[in-house]
Amino acid sequence: MADINTHTFSVIVDNKSGVLARVVGMFSARGYNIESLTVAEVDEDRNLSRVTVMVTGTTMVIEQIKAQLERIVPVRKVVDLNNEGAFVNRELLLVKVKAKGERRVESLRVADIFRARVIDSSNQSFVFELTGSADKLDAFIKLMQPLGLVEVSRTGAVAILRGEKALLAK
Repeated sequence: MADINTHTFSVIVDNKSGVLARVVGMFSARGYNIESLTVAEVDEDRNLSRVTVMVTGTTMVIEQIKAQLERIVPVRKVVDLNNEGAFVNRELLLVKVKAKGERRVESLRVADIFRARVIDSSNQSFVFELTGSADKLDAFIKLMQPLGLVEVSRTGAVAILRGEKALLAK
């Protein structure tokens, strides 16, 4: 059986209408599942955006994904961060917890342990903000569930290489 791994791609694209649809359409057309997807403009002067996409697959599937991404016309650069060395990735999590009394106090304790920030508060609820690895965010959600978890909003991962290497040289 082939090894299945998760890979993180940084894809530099022209920042124009329809580009994200073309990138996502490539995955859909070939039956590849996207585990996480984020996109934002990263260079206003050159009108470029960075798409960070996490995918899971065999080595052959990962190579096919990279090759297919490179063929999309508005794509300027495709880098499989897993093949480039060490990189950092983080997600953002917003969690709403509705609680009173001891559950309210306990939710604040848990948030403090995880270094989550209270970004909204009412007499009956909190909204916490937390950044970190997917595992850290999953653990926080699991601990908040019995304390009155009401809603979760989560970004996909963003990632960047460690050290001097850069995808976009100025």
